[in-house]
Amino acid sequence: MKKRSISDIVIAIFLILCGLLCLIPIVNTLAISFSDKSSVAQGLVGLIPVNFNLASYKAMLADNQFWRSFGISVLRVILGTSLNVLMCIMMGYPLSKSEKVFKQKKYYMWIIIFTMLFSGGMIPTFMVIKNLHLLDTIWALVLPMAVPVFYVIVQMNFFKAVPDALEESAFLDGASPWTILWKIYVPLSKPAIATITLFSAVNHWNSFFDGKIYINSLSKMPLQTYIQSLSAEVNMSTMANMNAEDLINRMAMSSLTFNSAKVIVSIIPILLIYPYLQKYFVSGMVMGAVKE
Repeated sequence: MKKRSISDIVIAIFLILCGLLCLIPIVNTLAISFSDKSSVAQGLVGLIPVNFNLASYKAMLADNQFWRSFGISVLRVILGTSLNVLMCIMMGYPLSKSEKVFKQKKYYMWIIIFTMLFSGGMIPTFMVIKNLHLLDTIWALVLPMAVPVFYVIVQMNFFKAVPDALEESAFLDGASPWTILWKIYVPLSKPAIATITLFSAVNHWNSFFDGKIYINSLSKMPLQTYIQSLSAEVNMSTMANMNAEDLINRMAMSSLTFNSAKVIVSIIPILLIYPYLQKYFVSGMVMGAVKE
């Protein structure tokens, strides 16, 4: 058995502490979401729920609009992430070539870097979307983020690491650039594509501000925007229309427990996606198909 050095032990302890720093707030938020209002107000909730109840989740999940917004967010993630990955691949491949092959490369790179450093701003972007008649459609949430410049650069640098011998041998066999891209470069770039997919999916899923700006109809509102609009406060007229069970559940819920339930529901889809894509992160840049 290999003897552990002091540095290995220190690193292991440090990583465990970092893991606990990330995990404990999530566990605490989960415990708060399952606790009643008085226990949370008194600061009695730690890592275990106090006076367990499901009032916050019942108030959120009983609403049909919640599930409608959930479906819109899922559709947004599918459309937005697919478009992001496609654009990164289509732009990264030609930009990964040298200036001998792609003579205008430097001009395109300047344009790309400029757009990464400077943007038109919220008002000009809103005017463009309005003039294109995209307001109150899902495309207003997807198209402005279609070309993530940083991810394009990540994909471009990954393509640069692919040995030239692979492309040269494919050309000798009569393959076209389109065939080389999709049959050689894309299969070898699974780690980069998985990373871009995860980051894009998280970005689309967690985004809420653009929904507030571009979406006017409640029925077309994505989940994060809808959750931000929810409130745990109830006026007297609303309470008067509640039955005894609903009133008890509402009284057991506070803004803090309600907001904690929002956070937990919001992170579940990402927690389900991340383990599947994680295995690609540890893959090599190129699987060693050719040694030069």
